[in-house]
Amino acid sequence: MNIERWFLRMALWARRPPSARRVVLVLAIILACGAIVLVERAGYWPDWATAERMRP
Repeated sequence: MNIERWFLRMALWARRPPSARRVVLVLAIILACGAIVLVERAGYWPDWATAERMRP
């Protein structure tokens, strides 16, 4: 996307911001993804949930 489109999107959000419910939903999704990454990096991710690399 070009920079003008980003500025247009920011202007629209400033004029009509998302509801508090949507903001909480997006933050919850971001926190859930962050928790999954932390669990995986700490070594507690189960082997059955890890994808095997496919060889061509």
